[in-house]
Amino acid sequence: MSALPRKSRYSAWSLLREGLRGQGGWTPAWRDHDPEPAYDVVVIGGGGHGLATAYYLARTHGIRRVAVLEKGWIGGGNTGRNTTIIRSNYFNPQSAALYDLSVRLYEGLSRELNYNIMFSQRGIMEVAHTDAELESMARAANAMRISGIDIELVSRQATLALAPLLDASPHCRWPVRGALVQRRGGTARHDAVAWGYARAADSLGVHIIQGCEVQGFEIEAGRVVGVRTNRGNIRAERIGMAVAGNSSVMAEMAGFTLPLQSYTLQAMVSEPLKPCLDTVVMSTSNGVYVSQSDKGEMVIGGNLDRSPSYAQRGSFRVTQSVLATLVEMFPAFATLKLMRQWGGTVDTSPDNSPLIGPSPLPGLYLNCGWGTGGFKAIPAGGTVFAQLLATGRHHELSAAFDLSRFATGELIDESHAGVQH
Repeated sequence: MSALPRKSRYSAWSLLREGLRGQGGWTPAWRDHDPEPAYDVVVIGGGGHGLATAYYLARTHGIRRVAVLEKGWIGGGNTGRNTTIIRSNYFNPQSAALYDLSVRLYEGLSRELNYNIMFSQRGIMEVAHTDAELESMARAANAMRISGIDIELVSRQATLALAPLLDASPHCRWPVRGALVQRRGGTARHDAVAWGYARAADSLGVHIIQGCEVQGFEIEAGRVVGVRTNRGNIRAERIGMAVAGNSSVMAEMAGFTLPLQSYTLQAMVSEPLKPCLDTVVMSTSNGVYVSQSDKGEMVIGGNLDRSPSYAQRGSFRVTQSVLATLVEMFPAFATLKLMRQWGGTVDTSPDNSPLIGPSPLPGLYLNCGWGTGGFKAIPAGGTVFAQLLATGRHHELSAAFDLSRFATGELIDESHAGVQH
């Protein structure tokens, strides 16, 4: 669990002393509760979306008898296993509005939570490698501007000025033709987002319960009224499900099937370097994206491994493909040593957009199907899901993402955005 110092000012020596004596002078950032028999709302999943939902339930709607149930530890799932990118440059107006709410909330989140989430608005740059791709970006940019998204289509020269280490040769495999840039985009510290929401929710009376695995649902008269866990049964008026890549498993447990498929999205980091890349660089054509962390590591990601899996690890085939392409785009990175590699399990929908709304089982509500976009959507996802759980009615931004769209055919196709995490 994260901890906070007793004093706001401390020296390097005091930090060393605390480390040597096991942080005996630090106090917990949030409390870990034992479950009570009943709550007004139970949120399954202690990742970013679950914690944000609990926080907004308490802060915005005044519902404080809330429990967040996490089978592992807070932020130990996809929230802690991603590449921390935040952006709102989506094509469809429904997606653009939802993700831009998230960017706006991220911009003030450190102040609101009184916890530094280290949001760095270093900008997001999607590189075009062909004239046809540049033309498609121009069309996409026009659609985004209509939706109110700040976006720029920049020249080859401007692209190379933003990322000078890109291969500038006109005859390389991935030549630079221009780029789509969102300067308000960037990255945040993933564990700080989880810890900040946990701390704030706890301060409002929310019960955070780790090591509490949901093993089934209590159903009465066709309505869910509680959950069965390894720590006893817990009743609630409404239950929200925010379990990312395990959504299909949880749905089957409740007796229905969701149109989702789970895949592994892997990432990796290099040894640390001096500052050399001060923006996030993406390539839709080859699925590679890279940024430099505050510690100097190159944080690298790529396409989904399209072999359905719940394993939180990557495959050598995808790792090899990602790194080979990265080196082709950035020849200077060829001698870097890879330090760590990991994977996260993401659930993807047929139109690559999330599912937000009531489930087929009354009393149980869904926040899932975010695919590769879950981390960037945490504040907005928590906001709209909290309203749904508090009132039983959609937020104006979440109605389009209801499960019913697969029956009506009103899909929100964001397949273009699926390679970017």
